[in-house]
Amino acid sequence: MHTIQQKLLRLADTYNIGNMSLRDVAKIIDVPHPQIVKHHLEQLERKELIEWDRENKTIVKKTTGVVSNSDFSIVPVLGSANCGQADIYADERIEGHIKVSSLLLKNKKSVFAIKAVGASMNKANIDGRSIEDGDYVIIDSTDQNIRSNDYVLSVIDETANIKKIIIDKQYGQVCLISESTHEYPPIYIDESEATKYFVSGKVIHVIKHPVS
Repeated sequence: MHTIQQKLLRLADTYNIGNMSLRDVAKIIDVPHPQIVKHHLEQLERKELIEWDRENKTIVKKTTGVVSNSDFSIVPVLGSANCGQADIYADERIEGHIKVSSLLLKNKKSVFAIKAVGASMNKANIDGRSIEDGDYVIIDSTDQNIRSNDYVLSVIDETANIKKIIIDKQYGQVCLISESTHEYPPIYIDESEATKYFVSGKVIHVIKHPVS
């Protein structure tokens, strides 16, 4: 997701930006031109992440959380993430839903699913399960308590990937590593590149692709 869209979503948590002028919004999020704000609001609307009522001048964030009853939960699928090189565009439009036993989600409400593509995490261990091509990976978007050796969905230059994270505070860098039967180079990110990189959530479960 574009950094301007991230800023707009965060601003929508506090203000009704639909009742503000585009120029005022641009000043708050440090964007040089109001039309840039309009463009990214329209993109968020297209992705179904906001509801923009132009007549009543309201913009509200849409929920992408879980709809559940006592036995099953309906989890939104927000596209794919690469388990190889980071080259799949991170677009948060809902592509579908999967029905999952509520017991598998550990009573989580703010989760979504990502379909894994590639083999760079086929030796990962999430509660005894690896991440292989075609698996659904359940992401907790609210858990920002990210520690070294956690498995995360991260976005680099608007591309999504699933990796194990190593937080190197001594040298001010983050390392994203693969756990695979194949050789994949690690990704190193300096703290100064925070605008190009962010963690979208923590991996909490893997739903294995059925073997025929």
